[in-house]
Amino acid sequence: MARWEPDARGRMTRAALDLYAEQGFEQTTTAQIAERAGVTERTYFRHFADKREVLFDGSHRLEERVVDAVVAAPVDAAPLAVVGEAFATVAASLEERREFAARRAAVVAATPRLRERELLKLAALRDAAAAALRARGVPEPDASMVAEAGLGAFRIGFDAWIASGQARPVTDEVRAALAALRDQARG
Repeated sequence: MARWEPDARGRMTRAALDLYAEQGFEQTTTAQIAERAGVTERTYFRHFADKREVLFDGSHRLEERVVDAVVAAPVDAAPLAVVGEAFATVAASLEERREFAARRAAVVAATPRLRERELLKLAALRDAAAAALRARGVPEPDASMVAEAGLGAFRIGFDAWIASGQARPVTDEVRAALAALRDQARG
């Protein structure tokens, strides 16, 4: 093994994404990821539980950002506006990583096991938003329904952003999806 280099976690994430894109998720091993990243397989498992989790690193930070944005929202703001802005805030953190996000989305879309993990992580994000709304006094089932709607707008906005080739910022796409949701609710 070569001498120590910084950012092992980032190197492993990039190596995994490259290998998944080149040869497929199922055909890639953690040993191959570790080798390409210049670390041992033991180091890989110190950072990630399995070969799926490498693509979902940071999901807890997204949950924290959503909760923080909901908590920081004005007290008199409507629940959908609160959760919508929280998801737009999370989306903004993706802006500088568009190429990575697009490549990651393609790998996830092509792999049923990764799609399943993505849905579980998104459900946790939705649940965190719902819990934060309940803490603001939004009753059930409203808190869960609004969190689900906000997550839906986030996902649709993200997909539109990826498909557009970055024609508009991801936050604009998420806010456009929220506006469409509000329009449909009035209709």
